[in-house]
Amino acid sequence: MPFVVWAIASGAMWIAFVLFLVAGVSDGVDGFLAKRFNMTTVLGAYLDPLADKALIVSIYLTLGINGFIPRWLVILVVSRDILIVGGIMLSWVVGSPLKIKPLVVSKLNTVAQILFACAVLGTLGFDLHLESLTLVLMGLVAALTLLSVAAYLAEWVRHMNSVAAGQ
Repeated sequence: MPFVVWAIASGAMWIAFVLFLVAGVSDGVDGFLAKRFNMTTVLGAYLDPLADKALIVSIYLTLGINGFIPRWLVILVVSRDILIVGGIMLSWVVGSPLKIKPLVVSKLNTVAQILFACAVLGTLGFDLHLESLTLVLMGLVAALTLLSVAAYLAEWVRHMNSVAAGQ
């Protein structure tokens, strides 16, 4: 992750693209192998999405700060993750921890975020002309991010209401 951020900040977009692609592929292979050979762990279930989010947030922040993607999109993507983490922490503080599991919309959102970042880095690093694709992917990221926020918020409200009803 720090190397991808460094590459973007240094203007070495093709290096950032390759490193980001390697990170994404290795994450996918790791997840596949863990499931295929039944080597999943509770710790891995927490660390994998945390690492994914750290990478995505870092890339989006760096691309946004350097003016390569709209800042409103960066704010939307980062705010979603802050809201999710804040909701989980609040549920723990009030004594009714919420066990969060990835929702389908969240997984689709992550895929769209990765594809958008790859398209942007590919456009910048290899002088590709993917303007239409990046525009469609940007809209998809925005829509899926909002849907994901709504889905997690509904899950959190449902959990907190069931806890309150049980007390």
